[in-house]
Amino acid sequence: MFIPILIISLITSINAASIVSHSRSYPLPRAGVLGPKSSITIGNSLIAPDGFERSATLVDGTFPGPLISAQKGDKFSLQVINNLTDPSMFLSTSVHWHGLYQNGTNYADGVSFVTQCPITQNQSFTHTFSVPNQAGTYWYHSHYSVQYCDGLRGPLVIYDPHDPLAHMYDVDDASTVITLADWYHVVAPVLRFIIGANANTSLINGLGRYPGGPASELAVISVQHGKRYRMRLIAMSCDPNFTFSIDGHNLTVIEADGEETQPLVVDQLTILAGQRYSVVLTANQPVGNYWVRSLPDLVTATFDGGQNSAILRYNGAPVAEPTTSAPAVAQNPLEEWNLHTLINPGAPGIPGYGNADINLYLVAANVNGSFQVNGTSFVPPSVPVLLQILSGAQDATQLLPSGSVIVLEANKVVELTLTTTGPGGPHPIHLHGHTFDVVQSAGNSTFNYLNPVRRDVVSAGGPTPNQQMVIRWVTDNSGPWFLHCHIDWHLDAGFAVVMVESPSDTLAHINPIPPAWDQLCPTFDALSVDQLGGGGLLAYQEAQNMTNILFPYTPAPQ
Repeated sequence: MFIPILIISLITSINAASIVSHSRSYPLPRAGVLGPKSSITIGNSLIAPDGFERSATLVDGTFPGPLISAQKGDKFSLQVINNLTDPSMFLSTSVHWHGLYQNGTNYADGVSFVTQCPITQNQSFTHTFSVPNQAGTYWYHSHYSVQYCDGLRGPLVIYDPHDPLAHMYDVDDASTVITLADWYHVVAPVLRFIIGANANTSLINGLGRYPGGPASELAVISVQHGKRYRMRLIAMSCDPNFTFSIDGHNLTVIEADGEETQPLVVDQLTILAGQRYSVVLTANQPVGNYWVRSLPDLVTATFDGGQNSAILRYNGAPVAEPTTSAPAVAQNPLEEWNLHTLINPGAPGIPGYGNADINLYLVAANVNGSFQVNGTSFVPPSVPVLLQILSGAQDATQLLPSGSVIVLEANKVVELTLTTTGPGGPHPIHLHGHTFDVVQSAGNSTFNYLNPVRRDVVSAGGPTPNQQMVIRWVTDNSGPWFLHCHIDWHLDAGFAVVMVESPSDTLAHINPIPPAWDQLCPTFDALSVDQLGGGGLLAYQEAQNMTNILFPYTPAPQ
């Protein structure tokens, strides 16, 4: 978290245009399940997931958005329709399918100003791609400025009919997908100007409570005594990480970020923004109600009054809130370096630190709330990096934004070391287009090239200083791939670089490019400032009404 920490009650007490009455409390509509060939509509609706009503940016009117469910090997055709109307939030959009490699379909990765221009109001774009070799727990979210903090996020699961760990569980369906999210009572275009804005609420499956708020509905996860459940945990957070546990139950980790792991029994785990874990829960305790706990790393966070909580309810238990308690100290918490990939373990290349084909060293620094990577703060270019490459730019010196693009040769083993300085950690680092082997986890002094965990979001360390994380991957996916902190406020403040793999091969690798992709930039570039939404200077003035700990005014990316 940023320092200093703002008292969120200050934010909620401001009478600003983006804040609506919180006198009503009602359950959130439950999202449905979509297949791999579907349309999703991005629009604005009033919701009250914690009893506080506000306008939000939603997929098909729900938070979280509907589960997109597929089978391993399916081809996807996902049409994103922009029906946004609320000018207090951003009116253009893009959707990223987090964790999917997009090998050969870089243009479908959904990253504004890296792989495409945003989708404007009353327009649509269809993301068509194949996922031949991936199965596991993923999610989707906006990748335009801080838009996903206003609600555009949802789960995506690819099921494997030949899962080698299927013998470990009995139930794995939509009811066992568990989303963990932060929620804000002020719209994100206002909060993006505030250094250190904290969430009001943590939501589990779209429901939660906030300090001083009503005893609104909590999510209920139903289980039958004796059965084993594959719980798919997805951290859809814009900022905090969550410490997750279920009173009275151990959890067996079997997947990290779409990669199955050797089973590991824990009683608590920390999950960072963007990360996913599958855990097996055996419903072997007395029939009753048990607290599900998801504590954000905010200094004021508690479980008082059902905050940061949901309910695990056995069939036959009374409809009542739990009275269970958690141990003061976890006996067996998850440590990332104890996880080992199940299938094809081992980091690529010659073992040993510095023995890769390409050895990169990045330092991310917090400078007065903004972030720099190797001295440069990422500023979205006016022309997407992919379009620059397709127009003939090949070298890092030719590609914008200057200082934020790293060009990598094809089919090389890359070893990346990343350290962070200053407040704001731990930083969850996500690489698009790949999973990577974590040969050194932040906070651990040892290296593991033999059987490290393989994933796509990893902690870069912090708030403890002098930590580093070291990862390896192979450059076998030509195109520009974003590497960034998945705390959305930090990405917006410059914590990102673009890894461009073999740009001379990109055109051949991703052909054919759909004609509709070519039309995204001319349509977006023709927008006026008012058509971008996000409140403009009004949003900055609202932020000034809340605090003087502000970034300088910068307009929305355009």
